Amino acid sequence: MTANSLADVPLEKTNDFRTLEKECHLTASALEQKAFVPARRAGNLIFVSGQLPLVEGRILNPGTVGDTVSVEQASDAAKVAAQHCLTVLEKELGSLDQVEAVVKINGYVASTPGFTAQATVIDAASRLVLDTLGDAGIHARLSIGVASLPLGAPVEIELIAIVK
Repeated sequence: MTANSLADVPLEKTNDFRTLEKECHLTASALEQKAFVPARRAGNLIFVSGQLPLVEGRILNPGTVGDTVSVEQASDAAKVAAQHCLTVLEKELGSLDQVEAVVKINGYVASTPGFTAQATVIDAASRLVLDTLGDAGIHARLSIGVASLPLGAPVEIELIAIVK
């Protein structure tokens, strides 16, 4: 499935969800019209746009890690954002079984200048992908601190995968 806009992405779930299904909901407010699509295929690669930790239309644990957001809260947010990446993959491919391998995860952490545990925060996203996809979830990764993220999110996750 290829969407012309985020509004074209269907909201129904399939049976392929194995983790966090009850806690994460990609809501209509998360799919408002933007100048980009949730994912774009290029040959056998699929690039998932950066996903925020939205739960029922609100950012989970908004703020800056190292200031108003703890490592544990940011890790929880990273799991939610990673689940949204998997949601996008499932919607685009019809099933997570169509993922041959996750190539790379990029994780951005809104953090204070002295904060250095970005990798610890993004580990939660990596573990979720590995737990959900097994060996197909083994990936390279970037975890980087940034001054701020959209909507005050503490993390943003993007993903690149190989499609069968």
